[in-house]
Amino acid sequence: MKRFILTLAVGAMTLPLSAQSIDKDDLAKIRDSFKKDAATTALQNAISGNKNLKSFVLNRDLQGKIDHYFKYRVDVKGITDQQSSGRCWMFTSMNVLRPSVMEKFNINSFDFSHNYNFFWDMFEKSNLFLENVIATADRDIFLDRDVSFYFSSPVGDGGVWNLFYNIAGKYGVVPQSVMPETEHSNNTSQMRGILNERLRAGGYELRELAAAGAGSKELEARKLEIMKEVYRILALCLGEPPVEFTWRYQTADGEVKSLTTTPQDFYKSIIPADYSPENYIMIMNDPTREYYKVYDIANYRNTIEGINWVYLNLPNEEIKTAAIASIKANEGMYTSCDVGKQFNSAEGIADPDMYDYESLFGIDLSMDKKARILTRQSGSAHAMVLIAVDTDENDRPVKWEFENSWGPSAGHNGYITFTDKWFDEYMFRIVINRKYLSEKALKALKTKPVELPAWDYMF
Repeated sequence: MKRFILTLAVGAMTLPLSAQSIDKDDLAKIRDSFKKDAATTALQNAISGNKNLKSFVLNRDLQGKIDHYFKYRVDVKGITDQQSSGRCWMFTSMNVLRPSVMEKFNINSFDFSHNYNFFWDMFEKSNLFLENVIATADRDIFLDRDVSFYFSSPVGDGGVWNLFYNIAGKYGVVPQSVMPETEHSNNTSQMRGILNERLRAGGYELRELAAAGAGSKELEARKLEIMKEVYRILALCLGEPPVEFTWRYQTADGEVKSLTTTPQDFYKSIIPADYSPENYIMIMNDPTREYYKVYDIANYRNTIEGINWVYLNLPNEEIKTAAIASIKANEGMYTSCDVGKQFNSAEGIADPDMYDYESLFGIDLSMDKKARILTRQSGSAHAMVLIAVDTDENDRPVKWEFENSWGPSAGHNGYITFTDKWFDEYMFRIVINRKYLSEKALKALKTKPVELPAWDYMF
């Protein structure tokens, strides 16, 4: 059997001397394993001629068995639509707050301007990128993992709850009508591409200046000039955010009112009194790491002065108990999950047994949650509001419900029902008031966080 060694262009990494290529004998055995009998021929004809594999593997035994009724459900109203953008984290953070805003102003519907906060999120992420470039200017642009990570994607429209907390706390929020969506807030890819190109060029320029001996004042002055161009790109694509605004609205009683204020004061007026990272805790189920430990993802934020992504790792049963208590108290929660896995979008239902690819192909796809995370087969991909739970006669969870941000035509009228089994496998993060956590979890919150890099496999 032929052996070979593969050497990478950079570094000394090689395959071991025992690494083996596929020779003729191996290939013959592999070919012989594919038996072209009548059943296999029929499968090949059907599969190769149909691009939608899901139509072959939908588990018929599940259909009609999972309904959309819930014993406990948070009072919510209206479905939002993030369009073609990665702003689910922002929509979800705001959707948690929307019901209390409608109650405060006695209005039947309300939405925030996601465009307003998107502007400032991209602006602050740009500044953070450039500051990171300056801070690491003496490191190798290719071999240093931090530097490589920064330049791989200077800014993106994805994020988590702490990013909303940072940006809203600094710049406030405004109603949707004050700064409506634009084509580039709804469809972010082109603007992000231009912005990232400018930032990479600016970052490279700052590194060259630093290498030539430029001091901190010169670097910061040049950074400020680059940030002016960032602002121009954002303002041309998204519009310029207001410093003060007047909002006219109609109450549920038909009365027309107006409010003149600033984004910062409006934000302060609508958030709960205890809305802060001291009270609202991100809890997470990551079986690759020790439970009842706090983890801090280094530099995972959008503002220089903001908080990083920090979470308490807990087993699923602990998370479910807290989530049920929150729902019973009429408090929806920011959550994130691997929404694309085993999800029947036509019915708005997710279950680990929804699609059976193993039977169709005659293969074994079994992996537990830990293995899926470590191999990058699964990870948190989308944020939604957790609003409902259905329980059995012993008040144990059977299924749950998300309020999504893909518009009212997606899923089940804009909502997604998922079974408790799916929760175990594909739910990752929840932001919850600490009052719903157990004493053991609260005690764990007091421990020193374990720091993880922003490029860690989980993030």
